Amino acid sequence: MSKASRGGRERDHLEGVRMMSDELDDALARLDRVRVPADLFGGDEAEAARRYRRLARLVHPDATGGRTRDAFIRLNALWRTYNRGDSTTITTRRHAYRLEGDPIAGDLAELYTARPESGHAARRGRPGSAPGPGRTVLLKMPRDPHDSDLLEREAVALRQLPKDGDGKFLPYVPRLVESFRHRDAATGAQRQVNVVAGLDGFHSLTAVKHAFPDGVDPRDAAWMWRRLLVGLGFAHRAGVLHGAVLPDHVLIHPEEHGLVLVDWCYSVPGCYANVDSSGRVPAMVDRYAGWYPSEVPGRRPATPATDLYMATRCITDLMGDKAPKAMRSFARGCMLPAQDRRPADAWRLLAELDELLERLYGPRRFRPFHLPVTR
Repeated sequence: MSKASRGGRERDHLEGVRMMSDELDDALARLDRVRVPADLFGGDEAEAARRYRRLARLVHPDATGGRTRDAFIRLNALWRTYNRGDSTTITTRRHAYRLEGDPIAGDLAELYTARPESGHAARRGRPGSAPGPGRTVLLKMPRDPHDSDLLEREAVALRQLPKDGDGKFLPYVPRLVESFRHRDAATGAQRQVNVVAGLDGFHSLTAVKHAFPDGVDPRDAAWMWRRLLVGLGFAHRAGVLHGAVLPDHVLIHPEEHGLVLVDWCYSVPGCYANVDSSGRVPAMVDRYAGWYPSEVPGRRPATPATDLYMATRCITDLMGDKAPKAMRSFARGCMLPAQDRRPADAWRLLAELDELLERLYGPRRFRPFHLPVTR
């Protein structure tokens, strides 16, 4: 065999070893992230079997000199649980939820689409407590059990809003179905889980921005801004600050001109003061670090002005260069560096915005908005 041929085979061998090492690292990382078997195997039985066989080949101790024994044991425990038929069902004292499909990655949690199993609430003696026949829900489970306190904070906020707020504005926030502690059968770790009613036809402002990379027409952004101020005005009067008004957390319904503020894990609910009296936003979303007003990274108490700053940032980012001069000037007044110089009353700000919009575009009228399909 020539030196060139031998060298080529050695390079091929080394490349193969590197590829197998990368695949093994990926497999171990996936096993480490798993919260329920469906995370790993999905909902299709044939695909689940293929995933199991592939992972078993990668992490089998015989293939790694025994280094992956614990991972192999965990993989098989997850596979056994999956095949018991209850791997995709989470049962609480109130409901049984059948998980559907793969989870969606959120800021700090995995979101599972689920469907309550019919009759479970009635069997538990709680007629009418189910989300409704055929209606989907979202189960929100933190990736790190230590973030369970943020899920608890969200549950507190979502209970306080209907209790202390004006009921006609409840469509602006998710409906909490229940909140409970869940024990991971594979690891024993306990996590706080929030269940909220599903939202059909809604899209995040992030998706809207992606669909309109050159900017949204200010006349369309206007109704989103108005709805956002209404939602915040409702929350603030109920004694709750959102704490993370970011594009991923503002959902709109294009056809119905609806808006929902989601992810209240970073909120500052007034009734939570007995647990945390600091008034500070408890955490930040890292990828949006530059979107927060100075009081948040500075660990100073938040106020309604904090939410209004971030809401304004959402809308101005959406419009880009299309915003008229008067609207840009209005927005700058909402985003002043000094917290006490910014607007702090969402309802008053809404009235001022309406005056501005009438000067710019005349009397308010419904303007259809369609979100183009993007690939």
